[in-house]
Amino acid sequence: MSDQINRIVLAFSGGLDTSVILKWLQQTYQCEVVTFTADLGQGEELEPARAKARLMGVKEEHIFIDDLREEFVKDYVFPMMRSNALYEGLYLLGTSIARPLIAKRQIEIAKMLGADAVSHGATGKGNDQVRFELGYYALQPDIKVIAPWREWDLTSRTRLIEFAEQHQIPIPRDKRGESPFSTDANMLHTSSEGKVLEDPWEETPDFVYSRTVNPEDAPDAPEYITIDFERGDGVAINGVGMSPATLLETLNEYGRKHGIGRLDLVENRFVGMKSRGMYETPGGTIYHLAHRGIEQITLDRGAAHLKDELAPKYAELIYNGFWFSPEREMLQAAIDHSQEKVTGTVRLKLYKGGVYVVGRKSPYTLYSEKVVTFEDDAGAYDQRDAAGFIKLNALRLRLLGRRDGL
Repeated sequence: MSDQINRIVLAFSGGLDTSVILKWLQQTYQCEVVTFTADLGQGEELEPARAKARLMGVKEEHIFIDDLREEFVKDYVFPMMRSNALYEGLYLLGTSIARPLIAKRQIEIAKMLGADAVSHGATGKGNDQVRFELGYYALQPDIKVIAPWREWDLTSRTRLIEFAEQHQIPIPRDKRGESPFSTDANMLHTSSEGKVLEDPWEETPDFVYSRTVNPEDAPDAPEYITIDFERGDGVAINGVGMSPATLLETLNEYGRKHGIGRLDLVENRFVGMKSRGMYETPGGTIYHLAHRGIEQITLDRGAAHLKDELAPKYAELIYNGFWFSPEREMLQAAIDHSQEKVTGTVRLKLYKGGVYVVGRKSPYTLYSEKVVTFEDDAGAYDQRDAAGFIKLNALRLRLLGRRDGL
């Protein structure tokens, strides 16, 4: 192995799993390991990852901790949100959409440093191994991928801790016991799965939630906010202009306060099994409903309905790891074209876990009060036209009925 691999770029969190992976790679491949830690707004202090990597012999110039928060929201979350994508009708794809950016930056570092391999800490049972590796191969077709969970014999948490102790890898006290569930977090969401969540009949314990207050304990008075959109992207809250990441962080705080964005889901993994996860997407849930609100008055019916047909396919591509595929890019081009006039303001009511669109306005609105009114429309719409419209649409149904002797 050692004569095949010279340098590896590892996606590194500094936690127990990736710390063990770092040492295992150094031992198994007898080569230099570069660590890359992405700040995607997960809310954790990342400097301990630098200290851990340094302690384990990684050169200072080979420790990368990159703030990718703005890029994450601007170039990944917002394009996805333009599509209104929901996997299996419910999941806002918080974990899925982060993986291509991590993979892209790993490959950039690998190219910059002449590394011939990349590595990640995803297990052999989940979706993330697929998402990372499809990204790697799309961006550098001949890269060597090392997935330790598919190679080593450290098949339990006890074995990981034993390995860490044997190699003087510091273990946080809270990692020594059996974790009641596993989590993944970024600015868009937090996901939790495993252990106490594995029985889909049992309600998610309250201690699993970390990003939102219990809706029952949320304020007893509703709160109203506005979101301004330009060409399909949010640009301001309550009239205050914000960068993409700041806007999402601000919505996260509104969602946290009002208990918004909790989802208990049994989903179909790409690798074939069903899994039960608990997701908290506070700001993303508000944003998703606001975006649909502004589209209600700015998109033509044909475009809106076609978008709704495309959204499940787009969501499946993201979930399965095909962000860098030509079909996702084709769909993105169509979706982005649809957003040219998706500009305006949405007013929302936030109350005890609920988000309600209560107002929308746009300089490009297609809503005509003059046409739709129940009062005298002064000839804007001739109701007699409806008779011919109905007869033409009924023609095939009448022919079928006559044929079948009705």
